[in-house]
Amino acid sequence: MKRRELFKAALAGATGAQLAPSGVALAATPAPRRARGIEGQRKADLGDGTYLNPIVAGDHADPAVLKDGDDYYMTFSSFMSYPGVVIWHSRDLVNWTPITAALRKPIGSVWSMDIVKHKGRYFIYIPAGGSIYVIHAERMQGPWSDPVDLKLDACIDPGHAVGEDGKRYLFVNGVRRVALTDDGLATAGALESVYQPWRYPDNWVVEMFAPEGPKIFRRGPWFYMVLAVGGTSGPPTSHMVIAARSRSIHGPWENCPHNPIVHTASADEPWWSRGHATAVEGPAGNWWLIYHGYENGFRTLGRQTLLEPIEWTSDAWFRAKGGTLAKPLPKPKGGTAGPAGHALSDDFSSNKFGVQWSFFDPAPDEMQRVRYEDNSLVIRAKGSTLADSSPLTCIAGDRDYEASVELEMSDGAQGGLTLFYNQRGYCGVGFSTTHMFTYQYGEEQRWMRQELKGGRVHLKVTNRSQVVTFHYSLDGRHWIQHPWQVEVSGFQHNTFGGFLSLTPGIFSAGQGEVRARNFRYRALL
Repeated sequence: MKRRELFKAALAGATGAQLAPSGVALAATPAPRRARGIEGQRKADLGDGTYLNPIVAGDHADPAVLKDGDDYYMTFSSFMSYPGVVIWHSRDLVNWTPITAALRKPIGSVWSMDIVKHKGRYFIYIPAGGSIYVIHAERMQGPWSDPVDLKLDACIDPGHAVGEDGKRYLFVNGVRRVALTDDGLATAGALESVYQPWRYPDNWVVEMFAPEGPKIFRRGPWFYMVLAVGGTSGPPTSHMVIAARSRSIHGPWENCPHNPIVHTASADEPWWSRGHATAVEGPAGNWWLIYHGYENGFRTLGRQTLLEPIEWTSDAWFRAKGGTLAKPLPKPKGGTAGPAGHALSDDFSSNKFGVQWSFFDPAPDEMQRVRYEDNSLVIRAKGSTLADSSPLTCIAGDRDYEASVELEMSDGAQGGLTLFYNQRGYCGVGFSTTHMFTYQYGEEQRWMRQELKGGRVHLKVTNRSQVVTFHYSLDGRHWIQHPWQVEVSGFQHNTFGGFLSLTPGIFSAGQGEVRARNFRYRALL
């Protein structure tokens, strides 16, 4: 049977069952009761004094949190997306909205950071490109400095701390520590091992030991260290939160008797691989953990941000009180509810780079590819195909959604709409002035290339529970369904690595340029 016939037979025989990358059928996970916000996007605040996780939906991994008076600021790993290091703001720990992108200069894949305030100045410590950098600013809204290389080889997951001696330190994966200069912009000594973390039983199903993400805070006479072990992904029961404490920043550190503080014990739970936590004091003085986790059956959304209450015990340790996070929890007392999330629809009348849009794996001069013109975004073509075009992407946090855009291609350019994980994992549909192109399995499916004249096209992608359908229209009124529906649950870290998520994107490849108008997003109920 020819490939085209095999393709048609596969579509005709599709069952609709959700498959794991291994091919094993997964039970559908019912969506819990949820509030809806901008464009129908899900939000945490249920409006009745409770909230339902996640507090920030979609790919917002490795949260680093700063309490600054009545304000809270948070940032996340931004990996190969630039502008990056987007800073979010809240006054109640539940409703968060982005305010700026702090990092504009590409320095490599940005992993777990720490965000701190010291003597009236803000700092973000950023692991990227095999080292750790620091940027600083007088205001959280910026402007932020260019990155300064601390020249720390093979270090990730920095956690800033100030000792009882007033000196500054940076803790990193391992768990190791290095002293910083008083200005926080250089190291002041060598890396040293400071703590051997608690180990889980040998028969637990985890990815690997991997102690990482040490975050230090002080409460009363104690310094507390909160960190992760077990590996970030792999089995659903891998990642976990543990704690240790010391009366001195120099140790010795003792393990918490309640370890692990947080742990996914079963694949039946709604959140997998919960870990990488920061402990933070709430508006009314109670305490919380903010960490990340994968949504059961929806690893394609990346690691999402979760909030869990903790309680202090009489022996000055703490316990987590949120259970599996399957049900709504009481909101933190005090504080003020602000806006939650942000619109993804864009008429391209203003610059949303960083806060919404970012180029994947950009060159240092990538922003020279774009210009705003007449309520449109003009993107100069790059590369020869979708894979090497550095597509323009934005993070979606809904299980089900629809996105559309109008594209106009000049001669030699190919423009299109994609759901993009990385250069090896993506699907999409593209158009030139003469042809339609189909992408799946990380490459163009040349046997599906079709002659189709017209330099302007309307494109729409619908993602329903990880089954993706593309539509196109030459006039914006009459839509034609593309014949290939794509199951995308395997477009995630356990398949391709990289710790990323599957994101909607616009691409411009070949020669010439692509003009984008009227990008529209809405969550599907």
